[in-house]
Amino acid sequence: MQPVLETEAACIAEKRPRNLESRTGTQATLDPQGATHTAVSVTRITYHGWPDCFLIANGEVEAVVVPAIGRVMQLRLAGEADGAFWENRPLDGQLHAPTSAEWINFGGDKCWPAPQSDWAPQQGHDWPPPVAFDSSPVEAVAAESGVVLISSVDSAFGIQVVRHVELDVKAPVMRIRTEYRKLAGPSVAVSVWTITQMHEPERIFLPLKQDSKVRGGHIRLIDAEPEGLRIEDGLLSLVRHPILYTKIGSDSASMVWVGHKLVVRIDAETGRGEYPDGGCLTEVYTNPDPLPYVELETLGPLAAMRAGDRIERTTTYTIIPRSGQDPEAEARKILASRQDSRHG
Repeated sequence: MQPVLETEAACIAEKRPRNLESRTGTQATLDPQGATHTAVSVTRITYHGWPDCFLIANGEVEAVVVPAIGRVMQLRLAGEADGAFWENRPLDGQLHAPTSAEWINFGGDKCWPAPQSDWAPQQGHDWPPPVAFDSSPVEAVAAESGVVLISSVDSAFGIQVVRHVELDVKAPVMRIRTEYRKLAGPSVAVSVWTITQMHEPERIFLPLKQDSKVRGGHIRLIDAEPEGLRIEDGLLSLVRHPILYTKIGSDSASMVWVGHKLVVRIDAETGRGEYPDGGCLTEVYTNPDPLPYVELETLGPLAAMRAGDRIERTTTYTIIPRSGQDPEAEARKILASRQDSRHG
C-alpha cells in the first residue's frame, strides 16, 4: 500500500488530478519525435442520451466513457457503432438515484470492493453495491491518452475510486488503472475488483496454470454447472447458460472472449498476496435470459487499508477483429501474442 501524498490529497479535494488539462475535441500527439507520429484523441460527445461523455480513440480502437453513471460503456474497433461491451439499451440516458435500494444494471465496465461477503458488515446490507462504487456520477478529466474518473468517497468503506482509462498509442489496447484511496473511517480489508459486462460470446476461454493453487485450475462460485464447460490442452472454455446463473473462478491471469466478429483478451495484473474467493485472480459469470450478457472479472490481492493508504491494479484489454472460423484457434492466437499486461 502507498500513502496518499499531500499534494494528491489536495487534488482529490478539488476533484482534479495533478498535471491534467481538459481536452475537448483535440488530439494529443504522444510521440512528436517519432517517425509515425502516433496519437490518442479525447473528444467530448453525447452518447445514447448521456451528455458530457468522452470518446477516446487511437486510430485502431475506441473507448466510450460515461461519467454520469461512472462507466466505461464501450470498447470497439475504430469507426464501428457497436463493440464488445454489453449495454442495457432500454436504460439509455437514465441516471441512478443514490438513495435507491434498487440496482440499475447499465452494463459496461465498473469496479466494486471485494469480497462481496464484506458488503453487509460495512454498509448494513448485502445488496445493492456500495453507492460510490456503482452507477453514481463521477468527476472526469481528459488526460494525455485518456480520461481520469474520480468518485465521491463511499460512506461505508471510506474509499474514493480513481480510474485512469487510457488507450495505447500504437496498439489496439485499453488499460484501466484503478486506485482505491482510503480517505476516511476505520481500517478495512479490500481488493480491487473490476467487472466487465460483455455481449454473449461464441465462447469464453481461460488458460489454466500448470502450477495452479486452485484445485483443478478453477472453482465453481455458483452451484450451477457452467454451460458447455470443457478443458482441452490446458485451455478451459464455456458458453453462456440460457436459464441458469453460473460463475467460476481461476488463478489464471488471462481470459479471452470470442465473439462472432471480435476477439477480446483481458489480462489482470498479478502480484503476491491473498486473493478473494479462494485465491481467484479472474472470474467468469454468465447471466441467463432475458439479459444475454457475461461478465469477465479481475481481482487484486486483499489489502488492509487505513486512512491515507492507497492500492491500485491495472486491467488490460486487447481487442482485434476475428479472422477465422474456429473460436479456440482465435483464443490461442491472441493468447500467444505478446502484450504489455503489466504483470508483476
